[in-house]
Amino acid sequence: MQYPLPEIIGNPDLLVGREKEFGLLDKWISRIPDRLSKSRAILARRKSGKTAIVQRIFNRLWSENGPVIPFYINIRERKIWFPDFAVNFYRTFASQYISFLERDESLATNPLTLGQIREYGLSKNLRQLAEDSDFLMTYYEKRTGFDMMWDTASSAPGRYAQLYDRRFLIIMDEFQNTGEYIYMDENHQYVDKSIPGTWHDLSESKLAPMLVTGSYVGWLINIIDTYLEAGRLKRMFLNPYLSPEDGLQTVYKYAECYREPITNESALQINRLCMSDPFFISCVIQSDYEGRDLTTGEGVIETVHHEITFRKSEMQMTWGEYIDLSLKRINTVNAKHILLHLSKHSEREWTPGELRAELGLEIGEKDIRELLKNMVSADLICEGSSDIQYRGLSDGTLCLILRNRFEDEIATYQPNLEKTDLRRSFQKELEKLRDEKESLRGMISHLTGKMAEYQLATEFRSRKRFSPSRYFANVADDTRLNVTDVRMRVRFQRPDGKNMEMDVLAESDCGRVLATEVKKTKAPVGHTLTEDFMEKLAVYAAQHPDKQMIPAFFSTGGFTGKARKFCEENGIATAREISVL
Repeated sequence: MQYPLPEIIGNPDLLVGREKEFGLLDKWISRIPDRLSKSRAILARRKSGKTAIVQRIFNRLWSENGPVIPFYINIRERKIWFPDFAVNFYRTFASQYISFLERDESLATNPLTLGQIREYGLSKNLRQLAEDSDFLMTYYEKRTGFDMMWDTASSAPGRYAQLYDRRFLIIMDEFQNTGEYIYMDENHQYVDKSIPGTWHDLSESKLAPMLVTGSYVGWLINIIDTYLEAGRLKRMFLNPYLSPEDGLQTVYKYAECYREPITNESALQINRLCMSDPFFISCVIQSDYEGRDLTTGEGVIETVHHEITFRKSEMQMTWGEYIDLSLKRINTVNAKHILLHLSKHSEREWTPGELRAELGLEIGEKDIRELLKNMVSADLICEGSSDIQYRGLSDGTLCLILRNRFEDEIATYQPNLEKTDLRRSFQKELEKLRDEKESLRGMISHLTGKMAEYQLATEFRSRKRFSPSRYFANVADDTRLNVTDVRMRVRFQRPDGKNMEMDVLAESDCGRVLATEVKKTKAPVGHTLTEDFMEKLAVYAAQHPDKQMIPAFFSTGGFTGKARKFCEENGIATAREISVL
């Protein structure tokens, strides 16, 4: 797959899981050619993976070069003058359209000028591209007709879909910012909050449906309800947390990419304390904590604690920005106390009266209810099953940040507030984890199929000194290894130019190399694959004559009789299961 749009996640391998979400979106996209797909909105708080998902969709559709043409634009939190936004919107759309037609990756992120778009339109007999570019250039230079400029730019995807019998997918990331950062005057004094209504008609289009995202859920829902009519965008709420299995994969992949030492046990610990939150995991793996050691339980606790409590950590700064923006209208001690309480007890709903009694608040129920409504609008809590009931978000990461930020402040006037030591809480979580050893073994066994290379590489690094027979049978040379370097997916070429790859290489200080082939299939590995491995091994050994190769083959599905015999005759150590706990 090609990546004309650089993904915010960085290394594409770091996007783990989300099979359910991609499955739903893939089904929706597959219906666009038949004009059966209704516009959608992906709703979730910041750092939950929305942008990674929609950028991957863009890159996949661009690479497939199929019937659906993707257009992606991020509406940044940056002030921009109305006509500048109109020109930027059109240039981005037209350039990505041309990029798709010409298979030119560079145009996906480096938009053509209006003049260049015009010339392309004339040269390819795409008259509308030339006419729209002329129109925008004329009125921009005249400094007038800005509403007409915007109508031309914003309607382009829908018009081109109809005119050229195409299907477009319009991806607008952080859509709520269209009503907040587009200024009608050059001095950035006046915002037209009704700008989102521009897409009223496009949101109903089956030729160019929209896929919008928003990090401030209540804010975006209010915009949709006000300007696009509630039913026009089908809502998809994205859980910021991965499944435990996918969270564990995320730990391994981040640790591998950033070359951060972990063990298979500490991988479980990191995933547990980070609650399978990929952003939290990335912050811990990349933490600048001076005493960071992610190979021990204590080291994991200290690093997680640092990310939650240190005001300049990436975790704190990202969440602090989110909370501060959300609390602008309700920045009072009472509001913080209510918010903290609801976050701690998100398993149940509360009425204003119950909160007043439980927290000993000195303000009336009417004022409490007003604070609660504002918190709902700010995406910090949600409404309950009735008009007077409210509950905290089921967001463990948010609760940790709130506890750290607000408990001390609230305790100054509420001495009976039960404060929790975060380190002690984390220690209890790890104790629970150790008590669940058998279920964890089951999870590791299940994951071995998906993550065998990562787990083997992690095991070899953390074990460092071991005999190959600890993991493999039929070992020809079982002399103890002292591992100095472990690499995964090592690429090299055969003399005729054919590309080859070794899955895991563990080098010992004595010059020996444990070279492991990994196959993650349910069916047994056959004779052909074992022969292919021997060929790769011979080519790699010839290129590294100073190394002594110890071949090993790990297959989750086992081996056929012929393949096993071949391995025995050629000194290839084998394994079907490997215990890493």
